[in-house]
Amino acid sequence: MARGKVQMKRIENPVHRQVTFCKRRAGLLKKAKELSVLCDAEIGVLIFSAHGKHYELATKGYFCPFP
Repeated sequence: MARGKVQMKRIENPVHRQVTFCKRRAGLLKKAKELSVLCDAEIGVLIFSAHGKHYELATKGYFCPFP
């Protein structure tokens, strides 16, 4: 059984919004890493949360804008 389509709108509940952000961030970083391995591509991903915290992924070590 397939999941229903998610409506693209802002999640009003801050707790639900944070949980969704964490899950989707992890999924995005996983997909980027898989793409890098499968296609031998250099990938750099930079994500900023609503609180200003940053998350990054670099596959070859070339991408690090923040010390």
